[in-house]
Amino acid sequence: MTLVRAFNGLRPVAGREGDVVAPPYDVMNEAEARALVEGRPWSFLHISRPEVDLPEGTDPYAPEVYARGRENLDRMIAEGVLVREETPSYYVYRLTMGEHVQTGLMAAASTEAYDQDRIKKHEFTRPVKEDDRVRNIDTLNAQTGPVFLVYPSTEVIDGILQRVSAGQADMDVTARDGVRHELWVLSDTRLVQSLTDGFEALDALYVADGHHRSAAASRVAGERKNANPAHTGEENYNYFLSVIFPHNQMQILDYNRVVKDLNGLDKESFLEQVAGAFAVEESDQPVKPATTGEYGMYLDGSWYRLNVNPERIPQDDPVARLDVSLLQDNLIEPLLGISDPRRDNRIDFVGGIRGLSELEKRVDSGAWAVAFSLYPTTMEALMAVADAGEVMPPKSTWFEPKLADGLVSHML
Repeated sequence: MTLVRAFNGLRPVAGREGDVVAPPYDVMNEAEARALVEGRPWSFLHISRPEVDLPEGTDPYAPEVYARGRENLDRMIAEGVLVREETPSYYVYRLTMGEHVQTGLMAAASTEAYDQDRIKKHEFTRPVKEDDRVRNIDTLNAQTGPVFLVYPSTEVIDGILQRVSAGQADMDVTARDGVRHELWVLSDTRLVQSLTDGFEALDALYVADGHHRSAAASRVAGERKNANPAHTGEENYNYFLSVIFPHNQMQILDYNRVVKDLNGLDKESFLEQVAGAFAVEESDQPVKPATTGEYGMYLDGSWYRLNVNPERIPQDDPVARLDVSLLQDNLIEPLLGISDPRRDNRIDFVGGIRGLSELEKRVDSGAWAVAFSLYPTTMEALMAVADAGEVMPPKSTWFEPKLADGLVSHML
């Protein structure tokens, strides 16, 4: 089994892309999804969030939800809205968000490589979410949500992607959020083989986003392998839908924190204790950290710039030296008493796409006592954690722009 391979993608017929393409299933709540499908009968949300076609309050994990998703997929194929590629192909995929551009490859990635940790993870999965994706894939007999992977930038792969994407795109859609999605179908056998060989030469790929989808694909592959006495390893279920970008084109935004209270401390006592681990300086402007080890803190209507004391940064531990870990280990746990940010409802996480004004808004509302702005985790730091076989702390990375659903699906 190769690390990646071309596949016969299922995608919108020419002219229907704008009707079909939708935001990822997991970036919105049910009410938002219902609003987005109003007047859009071919939106991919009818497949990825099929509860929108059932009564409000329906359990999103109920069997009828998955069944409705399959029914909607079959209908869109029968009506010719979605068509399957006749030739195994790769798909060059470009995302443009303002001035930021990233170009990668949509491919089928090996579940065997995932199981052997050649496709490296950096997060734990939640059983309920993983089980949901297993039922989704099994019922649809397809993978419709791509796993976001990263490869170490290499001249061979980068060069092919750039040459192919210099031509006219086969699909060009600008979503409601202003992000442009372009797709080039690559079926030339020579170029397909060159890309396959280029990826095969890599030591590893890295999961950036989509840990539940990749884990679910691995489980489905294992179950189908065990149930298939004629298993060869070439079956589609041995591969999962992915989009793979070079590491140096990634845009990781800050993932900030807000905390409900000061754990019984008054403002002065809290600031005094913070100064035990950080250099503290009041700022007359919102603080957007410019380097690792620097933080912004918004408290009682004022901004502060925090710089962690250098001796508190471990150099030989790729997890402990992350900015999210330094804040957690030197302030959030010892001073604010939050030892398990994954489960403690006294802390919440705010994606950097919302800006620093969102932190001010939350604290000024009185519902939250203090907010922290962080320097974004770098792709190199993420890869170092994965290479060490370690796990990132919760809410360490916020990737933008997001991949679209409905551009291409992988049939099993």
